Amino acid sequence: MAKKAITSRSKSQPTARAAMPVKQTPKAARPKSTKAKPINSGPTKFKPIKFKPWTHAEVAEVFSRFRKANPEPKGELEHLNPYTLLVAVALSAQATDVGVNKATRHLFPVADTPERMVALGEEKVRDYIKTIGLYRTKARNVIALSEQLIALHGSQVPRDREALEALPGVGRKTANVVLNIAFGESTIAVDTHLFRVGNRTGLAPGKTPLAVELGLLKIVPPEFARHAHHWLILHGRYTCVARKPRCEVCIINDLCRWPEKTV
Repeated sequence: MAKKAITSRSKSQPTARAAMPVKQTPKAARPKSTKAKPINSGPTKFKPIKFKPWTHAEVAEVFSRFRKANPEPKGELEHLNPYTLLVAVALSAQATDVGVNKATRHLFPVADTPERMVALGEEKVRDYIKTIGLYRTKARNVIALSEQLIALHGSQVPRDREALEALPGVGRKTANVVLNIAFGESTIAVDTHLFRVGNRTGLAPGKTPLAVELGLLKIVPPEFARHAHHWLILHGRYTCVARKPRCEVCIINDLCRWPEKTV
């Protein structure tokens, strides 16, 4: 009977392997990958590639072709004066030009100066731009920058980068656009499209918008500097698009350094 009891007890017990819990490494404790992350511009990721530098002649040829195809490129944000341009560009952050234009077509006729914008008030500005992303913050910034223009700049948009960037909601890209379009300066405003073109073509590769901007300023010939940023932005918006670049109609295809060109 004793032997039978021992046998019965051994059958009811789980094996040692089954009884041991499976030990998992907590997520926080798992080692992080040391692999370098690719440069990311919107939906397109750029792996670090060592491009063959463009020659001066090649760069000049690129912009000669852009100029021939579009001699007087224009920004696509609608505006009435330097002030409304400043507001439009500030509103365009993380939004499309088309979306901004739909809102400002109703806003600018009633508020085309800093004084009229302040008189309109933040709440009504919100109502006009509520279809634009981050509209609450942007409405607050528009009123604040308008008040600052009145108080510090005689209601005029300053032709000075430092003064522009000191305005609420105005960064380097916005300042560059205003300086270029309103005052004709040879600045380069790097948005998502231009960042993509600079990296993908190898024209001015860089991990940050500032790096791409500075790279382009070094290589763009003076005769093309005034319109360079417009040509590159439009090229990125309509030809060198993020998901499926239209290499078959690209006018600089033969010079582009991108290793994954479709033609």
